Amino acid sequence: MADNTNPLRRKAIAATTILVAVSLAACSTPNAASSTPSGTTSAPESTTRKVTNAEHEVVFHVTEGKLPALVLDAGGGLSSSYWKDLAPRLAKATGSKVITYDRAGEGESDEVSGPWRVENAVSDLEAGLKELGVTKDVVLVSHSIAGEVATNFVNKNPGWVRGAVLVDANVPDFFTDEMLTAFAPVIEKQKTALHAQPSTKKNRQLLAVMADYAQVHRVFHKLAWPKDVPVTAIVASQTPFADSPDAAQLWRDGQARFAQAGPNRKHVVAENTSHEGIVTERPDIVTGAVDEMLKTVR
Repeated sequence: MADNTNPLRRKAIAATTILVAVSLAACSTPNAASSTPSGTTSAPESTTRKVTNAEHEVVFHVTEGKLPALVLDAGGGLSSSYWKDLAPRLAKATGSKVITYDRAGEGESDEVSGPWRVENAVSDLEAGLKELGVTKDVVLVSHSIAGEVATNFVNKNPGWVRGAVLVDANVPDFFTDEMLTAFAPVIEKQKTALHAQPSTKKNRQLLAVMADYAQVHRVFHKLAWPKDVPVTAIVASQTPFADSPDAAQLWRDGQARFAQAGPNRKHVVAENTSHEGIVTERPDIVTGAVDEMLKTVR
């Protein structure tokens, strides 16, 4: 009976598995053809660097170029291969140093036991950028849950980040207490289902992110983006909530509030795009936003 009197709870039930997608995206890499047309000059080759932090290795891929450096961070369940087409396109179009990496538990990086914590993800990124000699003139390009990493990173490291492009990314404004309370039963249902499945790297990472989900995101909700760091928020037209129009609108509203909450912020809607596939469906929008940001901060 309570579900019939609580609109947000009804939205949560309708969304079923969707909230996990907000933080984790889908766990498959989009299929797309190479973005380098036949007969054109290819982008510079990237090199791989392994960085040890807190007794685990994090894998970084670097395409050399000028500063500011573009640091591309994919959504949960997605490795650096998420950027396999966009990274060389950005390197060629902008001439910038381009860095992609696998967060702990993703791609080629080591797994770390225990719940996922954004503080640990920030520490890994800090260690990698220090090792690569990139501790200023950084532009973050962050997708989905990487928006949480970006928000915490810019607050902890003033002076490192010149600007950011958030690609249908998590922003604090969405995770209200009311929303998290309504979605709590969905998270518990997801955890039960995953525990019943074979233990895989993917499932372990999903469970790690869901641990203490409401508590973690209530803390995230209280954060603010620094007013001196320009940011562009690109929103996919389908949002992570393609199966729930009500939840999708709440996501759009949260993104709009974020964009309106401070100076030097832009809000871009990427028409005909999905949450996970946005970088392959409309790479021109992402590339354009990055190019515009580079012109702003150079």
